[in-house]
Parts: sequence; C-alpha cells; structure tokens
Amino acid sequence: MAYKTKELEKQAIEAIEKYKLFFIDDVVSYLPCSTATFYNHKLEELETIKEALKKVRTEIKVSMRSKWYKSDNATLQMGLMKLIGTDEERKKLSQNHTDHTTGGEKLINKMEVIFKDFSEDAE
Repeated sequence: MAYKTKELEKQAIEAIEKYKLFFIDDVVSYLPCSTATFYNHKLEELETIKEALKKVRTEIKVSMRSKWYKSDNATLQMGLMKLIGTDEERKKLSQNHTDHTTGGEKLINKMEVIFKDFSEDAE
C-alpha cells in the first residue's frame, strides 16, 4: 500500500497528542504503516514530529514538578529541590557529597619516572 508522507505525518502528530507519546518508536506503533515505511518516508526527521514529542515531554515534566511541589512526600520534594536548587544547595542536601574537582586549585601535571638498571653489570 502506498502511503503519503503528509498523511502519515498528520496521523503521527495526532497520535502523539492523543496518547502523550514521548519516543519516535512509540509513534510508529500507532501508525497504519510498518517501521520500515515510517523510516523510508523520513518521518523521524520532520521538525513537526520532533516538536510535538518535545511539547508532550515538556508538558509532562511541568506537570510532574507541579505535583512534586504540592506533595507532602519528602522524597518528591527533595527530588524537586535537587532539580531546581543551586549547586551549593544540592551539596548541602546530599548525604554523601564527594568533590571530584580540585576545589578551585590549579592542577599541575607532574610525572616522575624512576629508572632502575637491571643489567648484570650494574651494582
């Protein structure tokens, strides 16, 4: 069956919005064509489809953060604080923060090489 790219694009966007899809692979499942046809039409490259997926992901993230904010659950509130807090606030909230930086100190790249003469003549 021959599919028209514009029609598949329209159906893809409708499915994304209706079913709140996040990923391209999910979109293919809601279309009347095969995965090969989807990619042959280069639908994964269309900005309209990418933007529709991005919009759904953003809406869901905003909704989740709003629920976390309104929640009495300390774990959700800590998760939100770690997302929105400054680096200093996150460090204070962390139970075991390990600084993997030099704390502002400049690194000096030193390499010492020690040679030992293992020949029989050396004593």
